[in-house]
Amino acid sequence: MTDLNRGNRPLSPHLTIYRPQWTSMTSIFTRITGNALLVTSLLVVWWFAAAAAGPDAFATADGFLTSWFGDLVMFFSVAGLWYHSLAGLRHLIWDQGYLLEVDRVETTGQAIVLISVLLTIFTAIVL
Repeated sequence: MTDLNRGNRPLSPHLTIYRPQWTSMTSIFTRITGNALLVTSLLVVWWFAAAAAGPDAFATADGFLTSWFGDLVMFFSVAGLWYHSLAGLRHLIWDQGYLLEVDRVETTGQAIVLISVLLTIFTAIVL
């Protein structure tokens, strides 16, 4: 039978009432950084292909990647690389059955955010 009371049922969970949690946000951000790193790798491949294509193509690609916008993209790419790597390590630890308690999951989520920020700043200063 079809449900005749379909309009009277509440929506669950709706964005206006759902409180984001560390576990959901770190999972979403891991997926976002993975896709962003794909775009960054395409930019690096473009730079190498332009270097092989000749001086004019290389000047265009290098000009883009060394501009203020390219520097900003590469800075956030380093941040994404650190975050995505640390989140991957956390998943490997989870696969072994460790740190699966709710409080430890939230603590490790906060830790990977903090550590990735610190490593990004360290990488930008040193390199």
